[in-house]
Amino acid sequence: MEFPNSNYVENSAFSLIEKALNRGAKGADILFYSGKSSSLSLRDGKPEQNRTGFFMGIGLRVIDADGRQGVAHMNVLDPASFENLVSWSWANCCSSEPDPWVTLYEQKPSYRDDLKLEDEAVSSITPEQRQESCLYMSQEASSKDKRILSIRSASWYDSIGKSFYMSSTGIRGWYNGTSVSAGLSLVMSDGVNLEMGGYGESCRFLSDLPLSRIVEEAVTQTAYILGGKPLKTGKYTLILSPEVSASFLSVIGELFLASNVHKNMSLYKGKLGKQEASSLLTITDDGLMPKKLGTAPFDGEGVPCQRTVLMEKGVIKNFLYNLKYGLKDGVPSTGNGARSFSSVPDVDVSNIYIEPGTLSQEDIFCSVRNGIYIMDLLGLHTVNPVSGDFSLGIKGVALHNGELSFPVSGMTIAGNLLDFLKKIVCIGNDLLFWGDTGGCTVVVEDVTAAGL
Repeated sequence: MEFPNSNYVENSAFSLIEKALNRGAKGADILFYSGKSSSLSLRDGKPEQNRTGFFMGIGLRVIDADGRQGVAHMNVLDPASFENLVSWSWANCCSSEPDPWVTLYEQKPSYRDDLKLEDEAVSSITPEQRQESCLYMSQEASSKDKRILSIRSASWYDSIGKSFYMSSTGIRGWYNGTSVSAGLSLVMSDGVNLEMGGYGESCRFLSDLPLSRIVEEAVTQTAYILGGKPLKTGKYTLILSPEVSASFLSVIGELFLASNVHKNMSLYKGKLGKQEASSLLTITDDGLMPKKLGTAPFDGEGVPCQRTVLMEKGVIKNFLYNLKYGLKDGVPSTGNGARSFSSVPDVDVSNIYIEPGTLSQEDIFCSVRNGIYIMDLLGLHTVNPVSGDFSLGIKGVALHNGELSFPVSGMTIAGNLLDFLKKIVCIGNDLLFWGDTGGCTVVVEDVTAAGL
């Protein structure tokens, strides 16, 4: 199936908006997406899943004079069905509550066109290449460590997509994007203990996908935590791996969303300008980073994406906004209006990351000397966004005299997010992204960990 002609898409969008306005809408907008994706996974070298699919959807949002809004969508561009789409969106609009803050973007935007979101090489990936990549990961991993019992999954995914936005205020824009990801999960045994581990990465460009690193990290990380035992209960210096700090940041990022602030679901409410973390910690959201998965020229409301510093040297500097919450707080949207073609806009991060420090991980190990290198945190979804309280399981490796020594597991850390972030004493220079979230090696001292 081919992508629809762009002129046909634009004409269809214009027609739908015109029909909505003729029906009495104060405003309307269209979000269109079409894409093709393929996935493959092997289990112990044998095919487990092999799929290719094409997807297309167009969503119409209508807004009335009282700020009610309603969305309806369809998966075909059939003019004979446009009247139905308008009727459905109007029905949903009439059943919603009035909201004086709902609005459309009216400024004449200037969109970046140098963001490097599309890789032609991804568009031409063959089934043979997917198979070869998965086989390579399986065979390479098996050859690295004889303790591997099973390659549970060597997986591959690639996609290409086209997005279009149009509104009754005259805003319109297109962008194309690609993504490719690979992952490896395996089971390892030392004859007594079993451990399942894995690793994966995603990116925009095929040339940026490091299959050899994926294999190395999957095998090494699983080997490190195999047979882990708890240490004595006490206070420890924790060294968070870049992947773990990124996972932690995915929770922290929710606290900067203006929608959560207004819903009393953020412990940062009322704390703009206040020191709430170590002076070493700076957190940035940047929707304009070339090649990143969270990058786009505009958000789900046609607002240009931008770079926003959320926390600077431990001080809360900004929240993330869409049009609605920006209007509520009397500030511009930060270009973080997030939506699908079947939903109304909300707020979300674009690319959120920890600003890196200056030390390498090796230098950090040498300076810390003794502690626990955390490679997995269990239960991050239980962090309370209002109080900041948490209780998390940890897996990792004991650091002794600056070197990784023996595996650690069966321990928990409990505390408060505000206190935890104030105990950061070092941030590494090894920034890496997992999806749209970037982390570095982070050292947190004087943390109570419960074990034996």
